[in-house]
Amino acid sequence: MSRQSVGWYVRRLRRMSPTELVWRTRDHVRRTTWAYQQVRPGQDFKGPVPGRPERSFAATLPPATAAAVPEEAGKAVIATADAILAGRLEVLGIARTDLGSPDWFRDPITGRRSDPAQYAFRLNHRSEDLVGNVKQVWELSRHHHLTQLAAAWYLTHDDSYAERVAEQLRDWWAENPFLSGIHWTSGIEVGTRLISWTWIRRLLNDWPEVTDLFEHNELAVRQLHWHQRYLAAFRSRGSSANNHVIAEAAGQLVAACAFPWFEESARWRRDAAALLEQELDANTFPSGVNRELATDYHRFVSELGLYAAVEADAAGHPLSPQTWSLLTRTVDVAAAIVDETLCPPRQGDDDEGQVLVLDPPDLTNWSAFLSLGAALVGSADWWPRTPATAAAVLAGSLLRGRVGPDRPRERPEYFADAGLAILHSRDACPEIWCRGDTGPHGFLSIAAHAHADALSLEVRVGGVDILADPGTYSYHGEASWRNYFRSTIGHNTLEVAGAEQSVQGGPFLWLRGATGLAQGFSADDEASTWSAEHDGYQVLDPPVAHRRTVVLEHHTGVLRVEDQVDEGAAVRLAWHLGPEVTVELDGHVGRLVWPSGTAVVELPPELVWSKHHGETEPILGWYSPRFGHRVPITTLVGAGRLVPGSAVVSRFRFRD
Repeated sequence: MSRQSVGWYVRRLRRMSPTELVWRTRDHVRRTTWAYQQVRPGQDFKGPVPGRPERSFAATLPPATAAAVPEEAGKAVIATADAILAGRLEVLGIARTDLGSPDWFRDPITGRRSDPAQYAFRLNHRSEDLVGNVKQVWELSRHHHLTQLAAAWYLTHDDSYAERVAEQLRDWWAENPFLSGIHWTSGIEVGTRLISWTWIRRLLNDWPEVTDLFEHNELAVRQLHWHQRYLAAFRSRGSSANNHVIAEAAGQLVAACAFPWFEESARWRRDAAALLEQELDANTFPSGVNRELATDYHRFVSELGLYAAVEADAAGHPLSPQTWSLLTRTVDVAAAIVDETLCPPRQGDDDEGQVLVLDPPDLTNWSAFLSLGAALVGSADWWPRTPATAAAVLAGSLLRGRVGPDRPRERPEYFADAGLAILHSRDACPEIWCRGDTGPHGFLSIAAHAHADALSLEVRVGGVDILADPGTYSYHGEASWRNYFRSTIGHNTLEVAGAEQSVQGGPFLWLRGATGLAQGFSADDEASTWSAEHDGYQVLDPPVAHRRTVVLEHHTGVLRVEDQVDEGAAVRLAWHLGPEVTVELDGHVGRLVWPSGTAVVELPPELVWSKHHGETEPILGWYSPRFGHRVPITTLVGAGRLVPGSAVVSRFRFRD
């Protein structure tokens, strides 16, 4: 183990409570003692096939549901499936051409291939030298490409789709027996895979060979049992009880409801339902905002809860009204925070995680999420309208009629418990949209998916990023890039004394996080105003408080940003322009231009301003449009020293 790895483990241990340390010690012992249960590739199975000899799949789609899928949505499903049949699909930003016969263990980025026979709990999945980019390796084995093929079969009954699904499932099941290899190292992967298998079985229900693939296939039955045994024994707890534990519980619940073939099925179902309801509540603010404060994880967790709730309902074991109410709040939040093009904020990490993929993966998948929400809990009157997707139609067909909770009568703009503020122009075309952040620094002691973005802004005009959040880019490998995309200077906020407002301890570990304190939010026909401060620089000597006030004037289209510090300090103020925006900078005045508009920015003259574009030493001026992609952008940086109590003002004029 390297010195760097030892340091990470020490820092990680320090973020655990005594209770968590005890649990992790027990878990380590269990993982060690389970080594004898490992089944190696090619090894003969011991013991009888688990479960009852009579097996059936009851939660099928109602007759004629396929006809309810909109024509355009159906065409898109089929077009994507045809590309997959030809071996082509983009996976986390990488164009894959090997889907005809994939190597489940090879990372297409580094070319490294992990050992399929290695005992899972002795395989360090964090080591790029051993496994390559583990996100790439894991992603294909979530089997989203197979759910898309199964959806195409459901709509067309073209057996070429079903045959490819069967071929690759049999291959995966044979190459990944119990506890062997990289695909048994993470519970979130195990849980997500179970949801995919459930829907593959459902979509192929009328295919004549489907029971030979599932019910009458010893290896399939064993895999379903192995996956559920794994989730029952090894679950995320303590500082890791974020979206991971919800994916584990959701996958367990879905499989136990859909495949109640085992003696443990009823217990697994009850335990998973209780765990899911408990953790959804723990992971969600009362307002409905996800506590990780990483916007795309809000969607991911909500979708996990919705698909699990649908499955439980279809099996006759519905989740509680309280949980359905919580899930409804999460989709109301999703509808409230989007801009006019249905793009959400880019706050925190985003790895484009999907729960169930039937429709083509879209760069802006929020519309599909809202379509699913509308199908399952209904849309409030103020929601934006979204086209129906295949997934929304099919999932909605399983849901028995239910009466939803009371909904907000108007679109919410401020979520005080999460520190999330949305300022948007009234009756203006194009819309001026602004997101402000003054919430806690992520969730739990490690805040795994948080960024150092306290008081940061995102601003869009007509859906175009003007002041852009940098995005995520990567998780594993390329540590300097991971650090930059999470850094203070990488966001539209103020850096003080060259220090980070929050301190990183590893790719998914924060040692100290800034906490925001809202000072006020108001919105009327004249203006929207938001003000806040954070404590991230209280560790400096002397301690410094950063305060920010933002005012959006609706009639003039002026966005005014005032930054203030209460002690004298050297500062850097960064404004990251979106990839479509160019700037002509003349002293402290800049003219912004993008294909559909222009603006003028008056920068604080107290600071010295410079332009940076795609720099690497140090890294500055970059934007990640999606996971695995980065492009250069222009960043304006104002540097100088502020005296105690002084304020600097930036004005963005978006209308002539």
